[in-house]
Amino acid sequence: MAISTNDLKNGMTLDLPEGLCSVVEFQHVKPGKGGAFVRTKLKNLRTGAVVERTYRADEKLEQAIIEKREMQFLYRDGADYVFMDNSSYEQLQVPRTALGDAANFLKEGDAVYLQMYGTEIVGVDLPAAVELSVAETEPGIQGDRVSGARKPATLETGLVVQVPLFVNPGETIRVDTRSGEYLTRA
Repeated sequence: MAISTNDLKNGMTLDLPEGLCSVVEFQHVKPGKGGAFVRTKLKNLRTGAVVERTYRADEKLEQAIIEKREMQFLYRDGADYVFMDNSSYEQLQVPRTALGDAANFLKEGDAVYLQMYGTEIVGVDLPAAVELSVAETEPGIQGDRVSGARKPATLETGLVVQVPLFVNPGETIRVDTRSGEYLTRA
């Protein structure tokens, strides 16, 4: 679907020769002399690279329609992750590379939104924070209460985060999915 550069919006996805890109920022410029143009900052969804491009006003670009499908994570099958579509009950095997960092926050039974372009997964929408149990960490020592001291903890998904000294193995903690940092005990 062709779209004019005058109709660009932040977050819109475009199918360009460089690949699938999301509009991070755009600015419509109308100089006193000459034709108007649009400066854009685009993020490649596959590589994460950010590029700046300038287009003439009213130039046509190809818009990519990204479909968000609600899926439930069922289980791991070797290196793949198996999801079930909540509307059609179809199962989908997804390689870990397609999920990126989101794989560190997924546990069985979690519901997520997969962003799909055709049959390709281009992103994963996670909640802002998830609750994960601590699989392994050093036990807290009585009297060791230095303000702000941290220790590494391995979570049930294999993710390693820095937690306060009072967190013990088997406890459930909340982790921020955007930064991967400890928030609080659950």
